[in-house]
Amino acid sequence: MGSQSGNRHTHEHAFSGLNAEAHEGLVVTSRRNMLKAGWAGLAGLTLPGLLRLRAEAAETRRSAGPKSVILLWMAGGPSQIDTWDPKPDRPLQNRGPFGVIPTRLPGVFMSEHLPKQAAMLDKFTIIRSVDPRFSNHEPNKVFQTANLEAEPRTNPSAEMYPSIGSVVAKWHGANQPGLPPYVAFQTSRTHVGYAGHLGPRYDPFVANNACRLPIYTDVGVDTGRQTDAGFFRLPSGLSQERLQDRRALLADLDLLRRRLDHAKALDALDQYGQEAVELLVGHRAQEAFDLSKEPEAVRDRYGKHLWCQQALLARRLVEAGVAFVTIDLSYHPASGTWDNHGDNIPPYGGISKGLKPLLPLFDHLITTLVSDLHERGRLDDVLILAMGEFGRTPVMGTQGSTDGRDHWTQVMSMALAGGGLRHGQVIGASEADGGHIRSRPVTPGDLAATIYHHMDVPLDATYVDGSGRPRYLVERGEPIVELI
Repeated sequence: MGSQSGNRHTHEHAFSGLNAEAHEGLVVTSRRNMLKAGWAGLAGLTLPGLLRLRAEAAETRRSAGPKSVILLWMAGGPSQIDTWDPKPDRPLQNRGPFGVIPTRLPGVFMSEHLPKQAAMLDKFTIIRSVDPRFSNHEPNKVFQTANLEAEPRTNPSAEMYPSIGSVVAKWHGANQPGLPPYVAFQTSRTHVGYAGHLGPRYDPFVANNACRLPIYTDVGVDTGRQTDAGFFRLPSGLSQERLQDRRALLADLDLLRRRLDHAKALDALDQYGQEAVELLVGHRAQEAFDLSKEPEAVRDRYGKHLWCQQALLARRLVEAGVAFVTIDLSYHPASGTWDNHGDNIPPYGGISKGLKPLLPLFDHLITTLVSDLHERGRLDDVLILAMGEFGRTPVMGTQGSTDGRDHWTQVMSMALAGGGLRHGQVIGASEADGGHIRSRPVTPGDLAATIYHHMDVPLDATYVDGSGRPRYLVERGEPIVELI
């Protein structure tokens, strides 16, 4: 099983400095350690320092609107031919075992297993000419960083290219204080983009243990157990009142420090220390992660499946003030559940037994999310993307399977909705067999530039890499003009 099992995180993330379940940091009974967590600059990556730096970055924003992004990451690489770019007139080994259905857009067809999306395709854009060259998976980096050099199997520095979510965390920040700007529900760290050169403070807040979610096995079986939502639980003996007392003590000592040291950076320490405490004892974050606060009818509408509950949480999080949410749509922590090599290659399965059960679930998830945001008047604020890291071979039967498809880095398809963009269209086209781009290639850089355009992140912004060299956020790409 992946990290949905409720185990404690073993990696660093944006709120590692809290050490919520350890005997150090913010939630301890020791006065010494409480002070250590609060003094920015003296305790490394503390939450007060994180909040201060994000506020400084916010001063350079072009706008401070409630814009956000939800990335539905189809880890493993879904087949373009068996989803959004069917080839019904081709031989079976090419077209695959699925039929096609008409969509809301005249002349546009999709897989028969995506009927809900087909019926509301006027609210979506399908891109059939995404260029996945140089992309690989486990780790999945090129599309989540928009950098063609971010391929860890061939480039030892690949892990250092910052993810799009981390860039949004730095240049846009959270839409509300007390919320992390970048949240991920991950099955594996190799499925999600991290901050790299931007520093761990802009890594995603991995939310698996911040809410109650069902635990699935690595082949998609519900175990009947749930994660324990232990992140917000204070250790025994430390009440909210005691934590507030420590905050008052911290303020007194900060006043003393300011009298001894007039550094301007200390003037705002009280504010960020307060926000650090309020993340744990306040209500905004805890309520956003608490699905029991959602009306039962809405929870029933999304459904009980893990991915659907994560989608509902993503909606709650962006409404509360999170700017970027990634949902790792995979049961197992290896290459990903959408890596459908063949029925003879477990746990992936082929097209009929591996991909087919995923499509109605995904169809329900994405259309429910889009419809819910639309009904709540938030769809124009939230950009939704559904994609994996590459496509699948145009001919089935690879690796000795009957209907499996291998990795294919020549072309892939993806879907977008929301964000105030112009939808109800298909962008680009593949060749007759779905194996290569025929027209209008869209690169990882183009996708990143489109996201940054939506999030008001300056496209000419730079960061400094490990060698001290400035790097542009987007080195090869521009916003997709058909959408904006």
